Parts: sequence; structure tokens; C-alpha cells
Amino acid sequence: MARYSGPVCRLCRREGMKLFLKGDRCYSDKCAVEKRPTIPGQHAKLKPKQSDYAIRLREKQRLRKIYGLNEKQFRNYFFLADKMQGITGHNLFSLLERRLDNVVYRLGFCDSRAQSRQLVRHAYFQVNGKKVNIPSYIVKKGDIINLASKENIPVIITQSLEAVVRRGVPEWLELNVEDYKGVIRQNPERLHISYPIQEQFIVEFYSK
Repeated sequence: MARYSGPVCRLCRREGMKLFLKGDRCYSDKCAVEKRPTIPGQHAKLKPKQSDYAIRLREKQRLRKIYGLNEKQFRNYFFLADKMQGITGHNLFSLLERRLDNVVYRLGFCDSRAQSRQLVRHAYFQVNGKKVNIPSYIVKKGDIINLASKENIPVIITQSLEAVVRRGVPEWLELNVEDYKGVIRQNPERLHISYPIQEQFIVEFYSK
């Protein structure tokens, strides 16, 4: 399945919530969800009753789109979370949050996950002193993420770090702005993730 390349604000409107896919725009009055809080399409104002399947499907789609994954990738994460000890839904969130592209975004080096994925692909970051260009790389407690080179730092990184105060850095991460470095203080838990997602619906969706 190809990665979606259309207007990302349309995805937010379809899911009826901010997915924070557009960087600074999502925090401004220009946000599409604020300006047009209806689903896209000709019959946007019609709200047919959703079946149990449709409710669970939408919850899965929301989480998948937030992290920018295709269906095969997301399903693989779910099955991996299901094999781990603990609550499957919580394990799923932990795995998604520990992706390198997400950690780079959470630390404030980039405005969006799509942007961080591109920079990771171009080997702008190191993990424990080694260049890693795999966005799906899973970090763990104690790992150190930093810029591979402090020369010719892209403007998007410096601007994003200047605005990191607005978005904040999660408790499970530690950011050193001066050294362009972040540390994984602990593995993320469900309470660290504020997205209004009901993970039990996702578990039920894949359990059928």
C-alpha cells in the first residue's frame, strides 16, 4: 500500500480531530479542523449511524494516521504488541512512541513526524554515537539521540527547537537544546500519551 501523499489536513477533518500532521499550522487559527469541523466530501453534513465495526475501524485509522504508518506496518506493530507481556493496547502505544522518527519529533527537532522521518532518512541523527537512517528503529531506555553534525544545521531544526516550549517535551524524554541532544529517560507508558484514542477498540478490531 502506497503512502498517502495528498493534503494532510483532509485526514484530520475525516477523523474529526487534530492529528498534528502540519506542524505550526495545527496550533494556529488556520487549522482545517477549527475552520471546517466537518468531514470532507459532498455529503459532509450527513451523519449516519455508525456500526460497531465502523467505530473500531475509525479508532484504528486515527492512530495509524497520527504516526504516519501504512496498514501493513501498523498491523505488524499490533501483533508484536500482542506477543509482549502486559496490556496489548499499552504495548502498542509504547512501540509506536519509541520509533526513532517519533522520538525526534517528540524532542522538538521537527514540527511533524513526516518532517522528522525525512531527516532521519537522510542520516541527520545518531543513536548512541552511530548514524541511524531507519525511521522505524526502536529506541530503548538510556539511548542518546543527537545531531550527527553541528555544522550547517538545517533551519527547520533550529526553528522547531525555538518553538519546543509551546509543544513541550514528554516526561519520558530529556532534551538538551544547547547540545542538540535527547535522552530516553524511561520507556513511555500510556499515561504519557494524551491522544484521545481508545486502544481497546483497536484490540477488538484486530481480534475479530
